[in-house]
Amino acid sequence: MHLMANATTSKAAVTIDQALMLENQLCFAMYSASLAMTKVYKKMLKSLDITYPQYLVMLVLWERDEVMVSDLGNKLFLDSGTLTPLLKRMEAMQLLHRTRDVADERRVLVRLSEDGRALRLRAMAVPEKLMCSLPPLEQVVQLREQLKSLRKGLLEESEAT
Repeated sequence: MHLMANATTSKAAVTIDQALMLENQLCFAMYSASLAMTKVYKKMLKSLDITYPQYLVMLVLWERDEVMVSDLGNKLFLDSGTLTPLLKRMEAMQLLHRTRDVADERRVLVRLSEDGRALRLRAMAVPEKLMCSLPPLEQVVQLREQLKSLRKGLLEESEAT
């Protein structure tokens, strides 16, 4: 009987040890994949003279040219403390304009400048270049949808606590 207890305890210890191994962590797989993705984007965006976070802002603005800062933050999952300095730098680079909403001065609108619109044409090659480094399109689409679902669940969990 004593041997059985030791065997069970030993199995539990192995399971706990495996659960705490870095390579078995979903968060680390996502984090390290994100770092690798950002590194690839950094190379591709160098010729556009923008950073990855700036690229994300531009993607939103190329989709819909006039956006409130709060909507931009919600869409990119960025708080105003991160987004405001980013937008100020982009405005200094003459990629966008920030203006107060006439109806409500607390709201700030962001819209593309001429340079920001022109950058879109140069950025058209970025997604195609990236796809060359990735698995087949079907797998990428499936992974993206799984990650969106995971993000949604995690956000719901974080808001519940």
